[in-house]
Amino acid sequence: MRLTSYEKSAQREVDAWLRGDGSLVARAMDWVMRPVDWAVEQGVPDSVVDQMSDAIGGFLSKLNDATKWAVDLSSIQSEARKHGLDIDDLEDLRTASLETLDSIARGLFTQNTVMAALSGGGTGLGGAMLIAADIPLLFAINLHLIQRIGAAYGFPMTGPEHGPIVLSIYNAAAANSREARSGALHEVGIAAAAYAGGGIYQGRVRGVFSDQSRHVPRELAKNLVGRKLLQTIPLAGAAVGAGVNYWFTRETAQTSYMLFRALYIEHKDRLQ
Repeated sequence: MRLTSYEKSAQREVDAWLRGDGSLVARAMDWVMRPVDWAVEQGVPDSVVDQMSDAIGGFLSKLNDATKWAVDLSSIQSEARKHGLDIDDLEDLRTASLETLDSIARGLFTQNTVMAALSGGGTGLGGAMLIAADIPLLFAINLHLIQRIGAAYGFPMTGPEHGPIVLSIYNAAAANSREARSGALHEVGIAAAAYAGGGIYQGRVRGVFSDQSRHVPRELAKNLVGRKLLQTIPLAGAAVGAGVNYWFTRETAQTSYMLFRALYIEHKDRLQ
C-alpha cells in the first residue's frame, strides 16, 4: 500500500530518532549523571551490577509464569472509538490512520510516567532497602506501557513470545545509544515481516522468555545501577528515585512510540 504524506513524515521522524543523540530528557539526565556513571565504573563492584542484573532478569523471568501477561487493553479500544474508529478487535487498528493512532499513543505517556515517578519517590524514602522492590515495580509499569502503546497501533504485546521486542525496548530506553536503537528497530523489522506474511513472530533470541531474559544485556543493569544507588542518599533519595523512574519511563514511552510507528509503517509497506 502506498504511504501517505503523514506516514512518510513519521518515517523520517523515526529515521531521525534512530540516528540522533536521544531526547532532551535523556541528554539532560546523561549530563547530570556523567560524574555518577564515572564513579560507578571506578568504584562499584561487579557484584553490585550483577545483583542489579539478577533483579531485572528475575522479574523478567517470572513473566513467563503466565500464558499471557495480564493487562487490560479495553481502554485502548474505548479510546479508539472515541476517535471515531469502528473496530472489533485491536488488530483492526493496523489499517487505521497513523495520525489518529499517534494521538492515542501519545495520550498514554503522562499517566505511566507519573505512576513510575511516584513509585520511585516512595521507594526512595526507604533508601537501599526498597531499591530492590522498586526495580520490579518500575519494569512492570514499563511493560504495561509498552503493551498499551503497541496495542494503540494494533500490535498488542500480550504474550511471552513478544519477549525479544520488549527486551530490545528496555535496552534501547536505558542505553540511549544508536546501537541499541538500531537493534530494537531490527527486531521490529522481523515482527513486521512475520505479521505481514500471516506468520507467527519469532524474535532473534530463541527459546522461551525465561531463557531470553537470562541474556538481558548487562548494559541495561549498568545504565540503571548508579542512578538507583543515589536513592540511598539521605533526604535526596525520594527526589532521585522519582527522577530516575521518570527518566526511564519517559524513554520507554518515546522508544515504544517510535518503534511501533516503524512497525505500523513497515507492516503496511510489506502488504503491497
